[in-house]
Amino acid sequence: MNSISGGRTSAYIAANYPADYDIFSLVRIEDKNCLFPDAKIRQEVEDRIQAPFIGTAEDDVIIYTMLDLEQYIGRPITWVTGKTFDQVVSRGKDGRVQLPNAMRRFCTVEMKIQPMFEFWRDNIGEIVETRIGFRANETRRAASMMERTAADGGVMKFKTIVGKHENGNNKWESIPYQIPRFPLIEANIYRDQIEAYWSDKPVRFAWMNNCVGCFHKTPALIKKMWDKHPNKLEWFNQTEKVAMESYKNNQWNQGVTYEQIKNWNSQYELFDSDFNECDSGYCGL
Repeated sequence: MNSISGGRTSAYIAANYPADYDIFSLVRIEDKNCLFPDAKIRQEVEDRIQAPFIGTAEDDVIIYTMLDLEQYIGRPITWVTGKTFDQVVSRGKDGRVQLPNAMRRFCTVEMKIQPMFEFWRDNIGEIVETRIGFRANETRRAASMMERTAADGGVMKFKTIVGKHENGNNKWESIPYQIPRFPLIEANIYRDQIEAYWSDKPVRFAWMNNCVGCFHKTPALIKKMWDKHPNKLEWFNQTEKVAMESYKNNQWNQGVTYEQIKNWNSQYELFDSDFNECDSGYCGL
């Protein structure tokens, strides 16, 4: 199984390491100010995920990336989705909002990993080899992932609800489902090789992947993203305001609010080339 994020690295794996299953997990938001602009493509996305699609918290280009990539590799890509981001942060019956952050990354689990696990549970049901897009310079990330699986013989588990106890509480179980593999590390593939590979291929990619307002991004990059995606960053901003009314110190980034970042007056203009993926963070996949 190939887990495809929409970036060049996971797309490189899909193109060069064919799998039985290619899976893409779509992050959705419900704000109509973030409406995906192409109605025809919007309908195609809904047909693929069998769920309403207004917009995504990522760059809209990711939708075209997945459609282009499917044509390029000549295999179907399965799109999955879970709760919307709005639903994920609504943690209480009283309308309160709780935000994920660097210490509580439940957004990744609920919007990326869980939908892929549920596809596996409903369609595969046996332990699979999953290709992870760590490059040759990311051996520490790979080692950290394998350390977490060492006690289980290198097999990753997912904790999920499997029923109810007699008292009505949820019954949880950790289910083994995948063995991580790192083909780019094994083949000594670095970022420059991946960039060169895609330089002349008919696949469109976003400037930067992951949610445009992700808390892993640096404040300076969040400010740059505000210039590129003002409506989506305003969704992050307004969501944070509600969250701060719900719980103390409930922010995306403990150092600064998104409203403060929005109102920054930059001393100089920031260009795309001022940033790289080290600024952007990652969602753990």
